[in-house]
Amino acid sequence: MANKEPCIIESEPLIRLASFACVLALIAALETFAPRRALTQARGWRWANNLALIVVDSLFLRLLFPLAGVGFALYAQGQGWGLFNMVAAPGWVAVVVCLVLLDLAIWGQHVAFHRVPVLWRLHRMHHADLDIDASTGLRFHPVEIVLSMLIKFAVIALLGAPALAVLVFEVVLNASSMFNHANFRLPLRVDALLRLVVVTPDMHRVHHSIDPRETHSNFGFNLAIWDRMFGLYRAQPAAGHKGMTIGLPIFRDKAELRLDRLLSQPFRKGE
Repeated sequence: MANKEPCIIESEPLIRLASFACVLALIAALETFAPRRALTQARGWRWANNLALIVVDSLFLRLLFPLAGVGFALYAQGQGWGLFNMVAAPGWVAVVVCLVLLDLAIWGQHVAFHRVPVLWRLHRMHHADLDIDASTGLRFHPVEIVLSMLIKFAVIALLGAPALAVLVFEVVLNASSMFNHANFRLPLRVDALLRLVVVTPDMHRVHHSIDPRETHSNFGFNLAIWDRMFGLYRAQPAAGHKGMTIGLPIFRDKAELRLDRLLSQPFRKGE
């Protein structure tokens, strides 16, 4: 494993970029040919600004955290930090346990960003999108991204998560965020089966409803179990998927889709 670790950290940017590009291209094609909902805004304008936000987020992360999650996992291993750096366990057990617990941590973080007012001011930018599709799954304020990375660092240090587990988790989290925000039609039977295990687009779309009871439900990004376990699962939106309104009562002007307006939203008035 030790010999593979330098290879993992060297390959991490390429692996993440390749998986991101492939998943985004596939979902964009599905959204084009089998949309679940009609869009209310021009797709090109929204995507240009949402994708520009990814560039800003990436610059923030690379400037502040040159090592990223995988590098930090290797550093924590070198320091002997965390459960799996102290307890002997098969490598596959450490990877599986860490993947599940990292997913739970991100679920808990998501709930906190809804419940704590100052954190909600950051996170609400994600919810202020007037449509929902794969680009929405990439639309997060850079300050939220930085706080999320710090939370991941803390969990990685506590678990002593292997670098491989962190790399797989980051790739899966990115892909699942694009998938569960996607605007393409899954057969209802397929959706019903999938959501027993993972978060589907229909399941997560409820979370982007303008109705606060629905906004504050279905927090999962990958595993579907957490919302059911903690009583925060809502099967369908009251108005139906085609009738529901996406977004928040505030920031509904299409000018709010512009990059500079997105970045300033947390610092402007609104509930």
